[in-house]
Amino acid sequence: MTGVDEHLAAVVELVGVTPVAELPLADCLGLVLARDLVSAIALPPFDNSAMDGYAVRAADVADAPVELPVAGDIPAGRVDLPELAHGTALRIMTGAPVPPGADAVVQVELTDGGTERVLVHGDVPEGAHIRRAGEDVRPGSVVLRAGAELGAAQLGLAAAVGAAVLPVRRRPRVLVLSTGSELVEPGTPLLHGQIYESNGVMLAAAVTAAGALPTLLRFVPDDVAAFHAALDEHLSTVDLVLTSGGVSAGAYEVVKDALAGNGVEFRKVAMQPGMPQGAGRYRGVPVVTLPGNPVSAQVSFEVFVRPALRAAMGHRSPGRPRLSARLTEPVRSPAGRRQFRRGVHDPVAGTVSPVGGPGSHLLGALALADCLIEVPEPLAELAAGDLVTVLPLAP
Repeated sequence: MTGVDEHLAAVVELVGVTPVAELPLADCLGLVLARDLVSAIALPPFDNSAMDGYAVRAADVADAPVELPVAGDIPAGRVDLPELAHGTALRIMTGAPVPPGADAVVQVELTDGGTERVLVHGDVPEGAHIRRAGEDVRPGSVVLRAGAELGAAQLGLAAAVGAAVLPVRRRPRVLVLSTGSELVEPGTPLLHGQIYESNGVMLAAAVTAAGALPTLLRFVPDDVAAFHAALDEHLSTVDLVLTSGGVSAGAYEVVKDALAGNGVEFRKVAMQPGMPQGAGRYRGVPVVTLPGNPVSAQVSFEVFVRPALRAAMGHRSPGRPRLSARLTEPVRSPAGRRQFRRGVHDPVAGTVSPVGGPGSHLLGALALADCLIEVPEPLAELAAGDLVTVLPLAP
């Protein structure tokens, strides 16, 4: 059987990287900057007040208490600045530009708050409460490096230096295709032998959580011609086709029947759950095929597809963080296969508790889990208290 790491490397290479696109800031959250962002301006762009108060000459309030005439107001955004005359004050608001002639700001709490004349109770040193132009960012400096992950603070900085768009690796477009003649729409009555379709909804949500853009195509019947027709309709608009089901060794394995010999290689991967896997190109488009049992499909997505999508967008650490915790109870694992058990992690206690068994159909247990417990291939049994690797499943 193929090793887990070998198949992961193949999927990451297959998916590749997405093109660079110039996107508006509002569309860049969670994406990765493709080129350095250089600021054309200073931050702050001008000397401005850090306080609500009065712009003064420090020498004029050195002998406080002192009363000064108020020559006018400077609210934030005023551009026609008067020059401050000796022996006067200008009322100023936080963020407003410091007028020429002023070299300090007296906070309003040190005054009587007057509007015609102001009584200043205490002196301030030269430069007090003035934010100097360029003290945060200098013009021509690199404010965000290529490879930076764009969160709220990074997008705020980009906006502050005047960037309207950013060059980023765009989100992969993923066709999530769910096969099976036994599948029906949730909310409709079930006939004996039918099940509600869940993989498509689950995998599309996982694609979205990974930062990519899913298109969900459900209820493709177990018919090769129908499968090809459904697939061909979407190939020109997607970067990856992701299927679930139809890849095992039995009859009516429509995905395998349709894609084997057409650029997609099917293999057994040494893991539990999720042994039957497939990857390749169909008409030039990357295709990753996952098993149909719901836990197998979701675990396979976590192990292979999510890291590939994150790498495609340029994330430097595309995989889940790998933590260590001690088992609260023993587990058994098939020797020679890497097992991924579902678990609940207690980071305070440093422990992890298995949820449900190893079965690939136990979706209820998967929904209760917040992590995967990784059991290495050589081990067949672990005892309570043994240290294991934990992969958190938080978005």
